[in-house]
Amino acid sequence: MNARYIVDLTGAEELRLREMLGGGIHRSRILMRAQVLLLANEGRSPGEILAALPTSSSTIYRCCRRFVEGGLDHALADKSRPGGTRKLDATDVATLVAITCSKAPKGRKRWTLKLLNERFIAMTDHDSISSETLRRRLNELELKPWQKRMWCIKKVTPEFIARMERILALYALPEDTDYPVVCFDETLKQLVEAVTPPLPMKRFQSLREDHHYRRNGSTSLAMFFCPHRKWREVRVLKERTYIAFAHLMRELVDVHFPEAKRVRVVMDNLNTHCEGALYKAFRPEEARRILERLEFNFTPVHASWLNMVEIEIGAMAKQCLDRRIATREELAAEVQAWVARRNAEEATIKWLFDVDAARDKFARHYPVIEENSPLLAA
Repeated sequence: MNARYIVDLTGAEELRLREMLGGGIHRSRILMRAQVLLLANEGRSPGEILAALPTSSSTIYRCCRRFVEGGLDHALADKSRPGGTRKLDATDVATLVAITCSKAPKGRKRWTLKLLNERFIAMTDHDSISSETLRRRLNELELKPWQKRMWCIKKVTPEFIARMERILALYALPEDTDYPVVCFDETLKQLVEAVTPPLPMKRFQSLREDHHYRRNGSTSLAMFFCPHRKWREVRVLKERTYIAFAHLMRELVDVHFPEAKRVRVVMDNLNTHCEGALYKAFRPEEARRILERLEFNFTPVHASWLNMVEIEIGAMAKQCLDRRIATREELAAEVQAWVARRNAEEATIKWLFDVDAARDKFARHYPVIEENSPLLAA
């Protein structure tokens, strides 16, 4: 390094560099330059700096030279790199977007880079273009023809809003033992038996499971979840029917909440979830007795995400059900063990989506009512 490039930092400059090294988010090469300047400011020779830092002598030389010639900011900053000329102009990019957003060629599920390349060359004056160039442009435009997301496209109606706010208002209520809020839902589980016993895990080797399996039918799991009590209960059913639902509702009021005046049940719009189910299962007087202690609150259609128990079912699926279970008896035993541990831990859900958040998120779906509207006139 030329000795004429001597680093002499001011007090403010030295303090700035030490603050950079002490915290914050900076590029690693900028932090390296800061260390070079601090060591050079202490009078260290290039050899000593090279021995202390994992860098090169040319980096030390350039850093000190840029400081002497242009100051601290010039020494720390990266040199501008204009790069090459872009191969695609605005018209080419528009053509690429139009192709990518169009339907894939007949016989193909989706566009690939190779197919896009072929169609792009056919529609433009380019003789050739690399697939990597197309990939970079697609990445800049956040276009991903290989990706598809499942989404329920449902119009938000006033009925949707009303049901949503009703559910959210229930969640916001304080705990009331006379009127507890209980979320209810059902899910299916396939019973799968391994044909060949899996090989157990051992050192340097994961558990190995044969892809061949035997399907033993499916079963239904019904879950109650009361967030205030931090309690859940799961029943393994042969099938999902009106009769099964009716008996679950009787169990809810007579066994789990016998002292409650009325249980507020949050559930989705499955056809078996109805008051008529109790009249299918019990005599009229018994059905009426149970219904007088129940209050059904249905989530909006295609909005089961408002049912808090969906989150709890997801936890059960991930922690307990995501494996091969051969029989209904085995499934019931495993699920009850999971429920017992979950209840003992007093696990619950921290629900953050309230009415105010809903009105903010769905603001464009709420009507704008003017105070002097003729609709409000007497």
